[in-house]
Amino acid sequence: MNDKVKFELEFVIQSSPQLLYQYLATPSGLSEWFADNVNSRGEKFVFIWDGSEEEASLLKKKTDEFVRFAWNHNEDDSFFEMKIIVDEITKDVSLFITDFAEEDEVDESKMLWTNQVADLKQVLGST
Repeated sequence: MNDKVKFELEFVIQSSPQLLYQYLATPSGLSEWFADNVNSRGEKFVFIWDGSEEEASLLKKKTDEFVRFAWNHNEDDSFFEMKIIVDEITKDVSLFITDFAEEDEVDESKMLWTNQVADLKQVLGST
């Protein structure tokens, strides 16, 4: 088993939590920004990029708050989670990403998430 390093990222998103959640938790929403195409059957999601497929299981979700997936090929306890956080005072909405990567791939993974979230912001019309 490989030891993966946990990392977290936070992005301010100009969107309602309800709208943002649709892009995090549904195959149609995820296929708008996260992958070329996403299919699901129950808790099983298939993410498709450039013709290659990755399967993930939906571990947990709470409507308008977060989703947590685990790649089915992982032998460890790693997961990736997308959490919506609303600041109580300013009402600013943030997307908080938790993921795991090999130690030498953390920077690359952070950059990938940053690019993916930039696509999400574009889809949402959030700058």
